[in-house]
Amino acid sequence: MSFIEKLSTYQLDTLKEIGNIGAGNAATALSKLLNRKIEMQTPSVRIASFDETMEIVGGAEKVIVSVFLRIEGEAPGSMFYLLSPEQAERFVHHITGSDDFSFANPPYPEMGLSILHEIGNILSGSYLTALSDFTQLNMQPSVPSLSMDMAGAIISEGLIELSRESDYAIIIDTMIQVPESETEEIEGHFFLLPDPESFEKIFTVLGVNDQ
Repeated sequence: MSFIEKLSTYQLDTLKEIGNIGAGNAATALSKLLNRKIEMQTPSVRIASFDETMEIVGGAEKVIVSVFLRIEGEAPGSMFYLLSPEQAERFVHHITGSDDFSFANPPYPEMGLSILHEIGNILSGSYLTALSDFTQLNMQPSVPSLSMDMAGAIISEGLIELSRESDYAIIIDTMIQVPESETEEIEGHFFLLPDPESFEKIFTVLGVNDQ
């Protein structure tokens, strides 16, 4: 049985707390960048099989927007921030105050793409910093890349690498709210895929061997 399959409720709660810290850091960074109050929550952290990861984003053929980065350092791996094109468009609309940006008609405006790239950079970096600080493992993000494609095509490379160790991945759900939008929330998902050799390092720190 792999380390990830032995995670107890305690370890999952710890991962969620790390997610909450990352969400708080990200909300602060976004608020400063935009000069507007941004609220962000991590409603759940879960372990999902490869099949479930595809279903979470609507199936392997579902078109999604992804910010991808490699985790470098003592516990290398991959991280994806995934959201639907509709959610990504709403994010840009909130930030720019304009409804002009759309994924319906390529080529897409560079400003909107740059905004999504920077948002993904801030969010991913905030979560990774929280994980690194908690585990005391040196983990640094690579320069993130932005893409839009079918979910199966986007995340298959990371899953193939992970499948050498386990059939599961860590999913961190996110909810971002701009207060002036009332109840409208922007939903996204982080897929955390440590490389096989990183599993033991991360989960030993989280106490998986103590249960």
